[in-house]
Amino acid sequence: MNSMNFVDLHCDTLLSLQQEGCGLEAAPGHISLHKLRAGGALLQCFAAFIPTHDCAEKYHITQDPWDFFLAQAALFEREAARFPDALRPVRAMADIEQNRKRGFVSAMLTVEDGVGLDGKIERLHTMYELGVRMIALTWNYENSLGYPNSPDPALHGKGLKDFGLEVIDRMGQLGMLVDVSHLSEGGFWDVARESKKPFIASHSCARALCDHPRNLTDGQLRALGDAGGVCGVNFYARFLRENAEHTANDDILRHMAHIADKAGMEAVALGSDFDGIDCTLELGDYTGLPALAERIADRFGSDAAEKICCQNALRVFADVIG
Repeated sequence: MNSMNFVDLHCDTLLSLQQEGCGLEAAPGHISLHKLRAGGALLQCFAAFIPTHDCAEKYHITQDPWDFFLAQAALFEREAARFPDALRPVRAMADIEQNRKRGFVSAMLTVEDGVGLDGKIERLHTMYELGVRMIALTWNYENSLGYPNSPDPALHGKGLKDFGLEVIDRMGQLGMLVDVSHLSEGGFWDVARESKKPFIASHSCARALCDHPRNLTDGQLRALGDAGGVCGVNFYARFLRENAEHTANDDILRHMAHIADKAGMEAVALGSDFDGIDCTLELGDYTGLPALAERIADRFGSDAAEKICCQNALRVFADVIG
């Protein structure tokens, strides 16, 4: 494996920077500029997570969800502009390849929770113009697009709203990835049925191995693989093993093996959820990814490791974003 080979589909570092009042060079969590470079980052997806309800109270956020998204997007742009010789924002595959050749880490702006759209399709176009190339339709609360995952089977079975269906159609036209992590199972099947392009679960695991509604069933994994999408394995201990407080690399590998068995090796990717998880990790932080990659190569072979660590995600980006 080369020294710049990782594509991570999800982190919450932007919120961490906002909360800590610091820049990426001094970020205290799983991801910082130094950690990205030392760990061999090719592309990091930075989620503009939009806290609402009790989560907004937890983080002392009083802004309207749309205004908070705009602030997060501005923070992303400011941070990228501060490190032009190390970090570059990307909006297309050509940007990623150019950055790779020049030794820059690529950064992609994504959204976790479409709550800021609030039924206004023109806001989706604004997100696209600001560089957003992937949107998780929901987080843990109902919004204008649909419903979140739930331990209640009736709630978990709820599908997308009419606006949600309009959004995924328009995202396909624009070249934006639909992300089903956090979405209800009913919403998942609406995406699987209606999306004309591959979709992804940016940070989810296998429900057969850990029975949590945030994880995907074997049927969902098969559908995701059949659609040409990927599942970014989440490093959160409680999505990997029930009631766990520590993330062992073996558990990450276990979920990768299951997803590969049900959806195909081409459907396995990395979706760390760095800076959004509070468990301890065997790999520590971003700098532990090379060691994890060695374990992946030992378990599945070097070709499969390349697919999991970057190629599968890049293929989907090429298919959808162009």
